[in-house]
Amino acid sequence: MTLKTFDYQSIAYREAGKFEETRFEKIHNVIFNSSDEGSIVVAQEIATLIREKQQENKKVVLGLATGSSPMKVYEELVRMHREEGLSFQNVITFNLDEYFPMEKSDMQSYHYFMHEHLFNHVDIRPENIHIPDGTIPQDELYQYCIDYEMQIKEAGGLDFQLLGIGRTGHVGFNEPGSHFNSSTRVITLDHITRVDAAPSFLGINNVPRKAITMGIGSIRKAKRIVLMAWGSNKASIIKETIEGEVSAEVPATYLQHHSNTTFVLDEGAAADLTRIKTPWLVTSCVWTDQLRRRAILWLCEKVNKPVLKLTDKDYNDNGMSGLLAEQGPAYDLNIQMFNTLQRTITGWPGGKPNADDSNRPERALPAKKRVIIFSPHPDDDVISMGGTFDRLVEQGHEVHVAYQTSGNIAVSDEEALKYAEVVVEIENKSDSEMHKIIDALRNKYTNSDIDHTIRKLKGLIRRKESLSATRFLGLPDNQVHFLDLPFYETGTIKKGRLTEEDFSIMTRLVSKVRPHQIYAAGDLADPHGTHKICLDAVFESLRRLKDENFMKDCWLWLYRGAWHEWDTHEIEMAVPMSPDQVLKKRRAIFYHQSQKDGVMFQGDDEREFWIRVEDRTQQTADKYNALGMAEYAAMEAFKRYHF
Repeated sequence: MTLKTFDYQSIAYREAGKFEETRFEKIHNVIFNSSDEGSIVVAQEIATLIREKQQENKKVVLGLATGSSPMKVYEELVRMHREEGLSFQNVITFNLDEYFPMEKSDMQSYHYFMHEHLFNHVDIRPENIHIPDGTIPQDELYQYCIDYEMQIKEAGGLDFQLLGIGRTGHVGFNEPGSHFNSSTRVITLDHITRVDAAPSFLGINNVPRKAITMGIGSIRKAKRIVLMAWGSNKASIIKETIEGEVSAEVPATYLQHHSNTTFVLDEGAAADLTRIKTPWLVTSCVWTDQLRRRAILWLCEKVNKPVLKLTDKDYNDNGMSGLLAEQGPAYDLNIQMFNTLQRTITGWPGGKPNADDSNRPERALPAKKRVIIFSPHPDDDVISMGGTFDRLVEQGHEVHVAYQTSGNIAVSDEEALKYAEVVVEIENKSDSEMHKIIDALRNKYTNSDIDHTIRKLKGLIRRKESLSATRFLGLPDNQVHFLDLPFYETGTIKKGRLTEEDFSIMTRLVSKVRPHQIYAAGDLADPHGTHKICLDAVFESLRRLKDENFMKDCWLWLYRGAWHEWDTHEIEMAVPMSPDQVLKKRRAIFYHQSQKDGVMFQGDDEREFWIRVEDRTQQTADKYNALGMAEYAAMEAFKRYHF
């Protein structure tokens, strides 16, 4: 383990977050309950540094990052400037990177990002702002990069460097293969990096293939480094960076050799760290029911045995002797876990009428429940829980589907053009509004009026696809609700904040239906964040309604979508599906034709959603079978949220 020279800031992090170093970890890290909490503490450290330098009548040199990770940090710094008088007059900044080529005025440029989120809102001197220039002529780039390094040196070097991390392990745009002593240069972007950027550029084909970036050597010269990572999609690379060996294939591991680095994580990003995922391998544990369940299921996978075949030796050999001594023998632990797993399986997601429900995931009464399925986009319902949706309808429950957003930006121009041309053929008019749309789509021109009309057409396409799917599953049209939450309707990838208007729309629907069950998307690996915002809207709306009488009988179940599934130990209701039901679910997904054959936002998995979701539900069923449960074609999984 490398030497750490932590200052008082480390004490602040220890007090604010969860801190505990283990023999597995080679970089100091702190875990917060949420990205907001972590971001505020990071902003406070930056503000403290700025103020200290001001008292000494000195400049402070900040290395800054872009992307989603630092956005809340910048928001908090702006707040402190406005409300607490934090001045940036003595601040000099150097940004890590910029796409190449890239115009400064382009909304995807990091020049635009930094001014939009920070520089336009504080009193920093324009001459103190340094961002790599994506418009430099190719033959001048080499010297430009040398000059950028010299500017940092002449400013006195970086006092503080803020970082995010990509899924390839890149910091800045230092992709796998970057050298330990690399300096500012032009680099070719990794395919995964371009995939992750694709939503902002409306497709991977629009993402630049190159970028200008400060090097690993440039970053390592900073006196203090803070790297932030949020969300479960960063968990794997965070574990590799903090616990793995230093390697050019994971450039962030070079930070193991920096003497004053802290990784600031939320619970999702920290989930794969040994002390979080398998704490029994690190220290003595308080064996709660949830931890016992996680450990035993982990053990089954580790030794490749079903629950009932685990032995005392299996427990002892894999760091679980404490559990065995406290709650064993293995026979008793195995029986308890087998029964716990078995009780999560139900073909009656709305509860089985006239049945003993003491060991079932859902209540028997009322026999016919009112149900709301909240779907962030107009296909998440059938993709994520189409089999359960079908069961609820078939079993006579009053099911309502609420599509929280229009999903219009996920319809390609080519798809919209196809529909517009059909309308023109039917209308047989030469001066219709559709002709203007066709002209704009073909010639790629834009203005506010035509953009609004095109988005409306794209929203209608997704509405009609959704209605086709819900009709196929037997749901009346009057039980399908298109909420079109305003936060989404910005016309760009960047969405607005939730407002009272969003919450009012949500609470009106819940109050009208008075549900016994609510299903909502808990899949926070969605690459462009809409799922998280939609889940926040659900949580806040239910919080506002919590004192209503009907809420006492309302249960909230969280599903996950095509991005990833609940871990087996987290599943509280598993709904099995027959081969026929799998095919029926597939047909319902196929009604969303605009999202087939090359969907715009599918992340780094090139398979279509129906394929990946069938594989995911089959894998869930296979895991249950490997643990000793009955064999099913597929399973949809849910976790209950207690609000």
